[in-house]
Amino acid sequence: MKAFVALILAGLTALPALADVTAPSGRVIECYCTDKTGSRVELGEMTCLQVDGRMFMAQCQMSQNVPMWREISPGCLSSSLQSPHGPPAPMVDAQS
Repeated sequence: MKAFVALILAGLTALPALADVTAPSGRVIECYCTDKTGSRVELGEMTCLQVDGRMFMAQCQMSQNVPMWREISPGCLSSSLQSPHGPPAPMVDAQS
């Protein structure tokens, strides 16, 4: 059982190394996606994309030796929430 777990862990740690391709000349060809500004995005990273007025979460993946964006879920995650009624009222200590 321990050998099986070690084999699985060894396989999982090798996955990031599989993202780059070695050409017949021995030169390493780096595989990655780019965002709308042309910045490099590593395989496996996720981001919110806006395409034709539609927003969705996408992940940088390989498809037939070509890096591409694959839609993961509709809509985008957000870390901010704005209230339509303005800022929340201040907290009042009810024990006073």
